[in-house]
Amino acid sequence: MLLKNGSKGEEVKQLQTLLGLSADGSFGPMTETKVKEWQSKNGLTADGIVGNGTWGKMFGAAAPTPVVTTIIPPSSFKLDALKGHIPDAVIAQIPDTAAKFNITNPLRLAHFLSQCGHESGGFKAISENLNYSVDGLKRTFGKYFPGDLATSYARQPEKIASRVYGARMGNGDESTGEGYKFRGRGYIQLTGKANYAKFAQFIGEDTVANPDLIATKYPLASAAFFFDSNKLWSICDKGADEATVTAVTKRVNGGTNGLSDRIKHFNEYYNLLK
Repeated sequence: MLLKNGSKGEEVKQLQTLLGLSADGSFGPMTETKVKEWQSKNGLTADGIVGNGTWGKMFGAAAPTPVVTTIIPPSSFKLDALKGHIPDAVIAQIPDTAAKFNITNPLRLAHFLSQCGHESGGFKAISENLNYSVDGLKRTFGKYFPGDLATSYARQPEKIASRVYGARMGNGDESTGEGYKFRGRGYIQLTGKANYAKFAQFIGEDTVANPDLIATKYPLASAAFFFDSNKLWSICDKGADEATVTAVTKRVNGGTNGLSDRIKHFNEYYNLLK
């Protein structure tokens, strides 16, 4: 085993998935940088080269074996097994969502549901909570609230979202209020006018004119749109191991917040569905 800058192939893809990178199978400068960071954090020589020692520490004695999956129609999913584990209203949305967004096997569905469930607090939160205190604003959105500015925005969700999301993601500036209008909605929060417009074009309903539809009608579909648009299914297909759940989590969350809960529910859902 020797992977370094310039290497290509399936093993590079496995490595990139573990590191939370786009798995294109080409070991370039970004992969090398991430390898060095991982090696440094794990007490190894940070040379950016993946030999047997680094690979073994990353994956164990051998690389994880991908789960062999077969494409099946959503009508064949064992959805009744999920009753009592996720809300019936969510189960009801799965067949149509799966058909539209390439959820073609129980492995993908289990990865998807575990991420949606965690991100939404057990499928309960369908709209972003922006009721931040002064301290909360400074911790979460510090760069948007220099000095004492947070004091005049605290506990005012509409003002907070209009400032934080203004003039980006297709939104107008703070004065338009579009940052609040197109705040995060759905089980994996779709955010920003541009993303609402892309989803509207796909789903065939004007969620720009009616943004609350994301929360009320399409909370699961909008989350699947995120997975599909960001090519997360190819990561899900890597397997049912913790490394794969970690890689999916990094793409959804930007880090590994709540990883143990995501792993727990992935195992729960996958065992019920497979």
